[in-house]
Amino acid sequence: MNSTSTAYGPGDPVLRLRVMAAGLRAGMYAEQRIDLPYDRVWAVASDLRAELPHLVPFLREFRVPPGDGDRVAALAVGMPGLRENFTVRLAPGWCLMQSRLVVGGMAAVPEGDGTRFAVLGATRPIALRPAQWLYGHLLGERRGRAFVRRVAERAQLR
Repeated sequence: MNSTSTAYGPGDPVLRLRVMAAGLRAGMYAEQRIDLPYDRVWAVASDLRAELPHLVPFLREFRVPPGDGDRVAALAVGMPGLRENFTVRLAPGWCLMQSRLVVGGMAAVPEGDGTRFAVLGATRPIALRPAQWLYGHLLGERRGRAFVRRVAERAQLR
């Protein structure tokens, strides 16, 4: 694959996240092209410790141990002080964060001179599905677009 093509296919992280969103009936999913190079966009998305609190409005801190690990434990600290443990899988163009209650994900691929970027938010317990459905219908699309817009704004600053 060269830098001006898109990697649509079985190894495409955006396609994988789209399929995952459908399977989870995600309350939030957004996908769009960002007119910035992949390296700049993914630098923001993959810097979970520094950037995730800027991207998720209710998140105060996301603690990830230093180093490069395919699967790491992380701790999310919300604004009211709520804490949730996550398992994070991070690879080029792919980030999947799972706790006992929620699944969050981001994916990116080069698309021409820009980047195709996607974000996912879903609940895990079946008991929360009605709330996820309501959230998705009321706010999910708007929140997803806002997340992508914040990623683009943060990447523009790099």
